[in-house]
Amino acid sequence: MSIELIRVRLELPRAAFLLQVDLELPAQGITVLFGASGSGKTSVLRCVAGLERARNAEIRIAGEVWQDDPAGIFLPTWARPLGYVFQEASLFEHLDVLGNLRYGLKRVRSPAAAEALQAAIDLLGIRSLLPRPVDRLSGGERQRVAIARALATQPRLLLMDEPLAALDQARRQEVLPWLERLRDELRIPMLYVTHSADELARLADHLVVLDGGQVRASGPIAEVLSAADAPVVVGDDVGVLLPAAVVERDARWQLVRAGFDGGSLWLRDDGLPEGHRVRLRVLARDVSVTTEAAHATSIQNRLPGHIDSVVADRHPSQAIVRIQCGRSILLARVTRRAVAELGLRPGLAVWAQVKSVAVVT
Repeated sequence: MSIELIRVRLELPRAAFLLQVDLELPAQGITVLFGASGSGKTSVLRCVAGLERARNAEIRIAGEVWQDDPAGIFLPTWARPLGYVFQEASLFEHLDVLGNLRYGLKRVRSPAAAEALQAAIDLLGIRSLLPRPVDRLSGGERQRVAIARALATQPRLLLMDEPLAALDQARRQEVLPWLERLRDELRIPMLYVTHSADELARLADHLVVLDGGQVRASGPIAEVLSAADAPVVVGDDVGVLLPAAVVERDARWQLVRAGFDGGSLWLRDDGLPEGHRVRLRVLARDVSVTTEAAHATSIQNRLPGHIDSVVADRHPSQAIVRIQCGRSILLARVTRRAVAELGLRPGLAVWAQVKSVAVVT
């Protein structure tokens, strides 16, 4: 097995179902475990941490064996080099921020631990908070301290169990940029549990969709979201994520153009500089299909492509059209009547018209 993989195979009986997963995940970036409440996400995390003992299990982190039932290996939680961040920060109220961070070093004997702590403090922007009592921290500040404490142990794997769930929307938006920075600057792989579409779209490199204890989809996030045969509903609708970069600014109309592998899209100018990397979320409900180039239309984004597939949607009146634009995919939700009237079929050259684009990072 490649040393660059995280192997998670386990079974765990739950009250409503048998949790069964068999995953090979990249040992880099953020893997998001996504699904409705009660789908088994947190149970997977707890088994990886050794807080619950799964059966028929094999857990390997980049070649290091944490559990192998056929071989009789089971490392207790304290022997697994991991960091765990819970929904609640669980800081010691009698210690200030620095005291809480230093407490996290007690289980680490490495001489580099102090240096790792200083790096985590700077990475999460909490140096000014060090002398502050924890009861004077906002919810977002508490979570950033909890993450820094987990990083100070120099973990091989960082587990995050809905770390923003207890925060209001303003505090979530405060913490998300720091999590993005962790993803982009750290080499520590992360397993991140959430049922938030915003967190998934902004943070995930790899996506695992759980439902009733079963893995419904797993893979790079762009591939999973753009699959038409089993569309993944994230938030309000199915849609795709497009890695892109700002390539042009139209100051007169306060718009920017973001280019991706397959075209470009105009969207509102939120002050992002040219060259800035972004993710664009395009929902299927905001994409229409025409077989000819449209003229005299208010829709500014029109992309040539061809139809890859047409599949039934959840309601019998609708269909999902998967459109290949260069190397990128768009999904469009249209009526079955439109499919028949336009003769939409695989291979047909079409234009995808995109009404609305969301920049998620």
